[in-house]
Amino acid sequence: MLVFAAILMAWADAQTQFGRFKRARETLAAMFPSRRAVGRTFQGFSKGLLKVHSVLLEAVQVHLRNVLEQMAGPYWTREGWPAFAIDGSRIECPRTQANEAAFGTAGKKGCGPQMWLTTLWHMGTGLPWAWKQGRSDDCERRHLRDMLHLLPLGALVVGDAGFMGYELQSEILASGRSFLIRIGSNVRLLQELGWVQCHGQETVFLWPQMYRKQEPLVLRLIQLQRHGKTVYLLTNLEAAKLTGNQASSLYAMRWGVEVFYRSLKQTLQHRTMRSRAAAQARAELAWSLVGLQLMGLMSVREMIGQNHDPLEWSVSATRDLFRQAMSGSCPRRVGPHTWKNRLAACRKDTYVRTHDKTSRQWPDRKRAKPPGPPKIRMASQKEIQQAQKLRTKLKAA
Repeated sequence: MLVFAAILMAWADAQTQFGRFKRARETLAAMFPSRRAVGRTFQGFSKGLLKVHSVLLEAVQVHLRNVLEQMAGPYWTREGWPAFAIDGSRIECPRTQANEAAFGTAGKKGCGPQMWLTTLWHMGTGLPWAWKQGRSDDCERRHLRDMLHLLPLGALVVGDAGFMGYELQSEILASGRSFLIRIGSNVRLLQELGWVQCHGQETVFLWPQMYRKQEPLVLRLIQLQRHGKTVYLLTNLEAAKLTGNQASSLYAMRWGVEVFYRSLKQTLQHRTMRSRAAAQARAELAWSLVGLQLMGLMSVREMIGQNHDPLEWSVSATRDLFRQAMSGSCPRRVGPHTWKNRLAACRKDTYVRTHDKTSRQWPDRKRAKPPGPPKIRMASQKEIQQAQKLRTKLKAA
């Protein structure tokens, strides 16, 4: 019942935790009239939930990942790969001393405490797979390292320029996964190092100066033209396993993880946590994510059953349907208007727009400069000799 209440609170439309708990408690009383209530007060419920929060959350996350993998069917892969986008975002918290001490203030000048959230987003179904919470100044690369074991073997990690580095890429490869990462001008690559005998024109070597006692990474540089700009992607996969067109399609789909954060913050109204204590704020964010994941699983399962692409899922349509059900205003009908059919019908609009869907240019909007081209040069004779000595040493060992 604690799990049900926490998830229903994530779906509720109230603006406070007390209001959300009240709506969840009323819904549970209507669903299970003979069962014991989850508590009379929100404070009592919150204390009870925190006692078993970590155990319950771990069990629920494992179960939901298993359900996602089983129900995905043909959408488990995209372009032949079980692909997962990775990205991070900050979540606002109330400006209390407890939250400031626990999470820090690493955003704009004068901002309040924030949590950092890094999410692995399954690109086949458009649903979150796993996530990691931390302080506002936490490192999203470290979060990815901590979540690598949660990915299936052979998975492809798709990310932006923030997830590039010799150590991280080495760990991804050592774990049995692959990557497709955008790179920028902060990356230095070598050509014609002589480390491998057979290589193509796209072959490059990542071998930073501080890692010269370790093997260079033999990678492939893919250049794409998107919106009039050149995008540089780095992968460990050969062209036979991942073509340029497939890489372009997968990187374009990575934008879905950005939409996921918008759904969490704007559509479900969880841009700012309501809890004034750090432990409660962490739990609030975690169960908000579980609520969004479960909401998606229920709709996507019915969409796949009716041969619809799960990437057509509309979060706002499912949200409205669930809130109607919680308020008791959702009509009960039979035939084509069953609950499952309503879930399957929660899809994005398909009408042709007469005008571009553009918004005003707000002055405080974040405008990140796109990454520049990586620095690529031919390996020097000294570096070639250094690589040969390293290879001889490794073979002897």
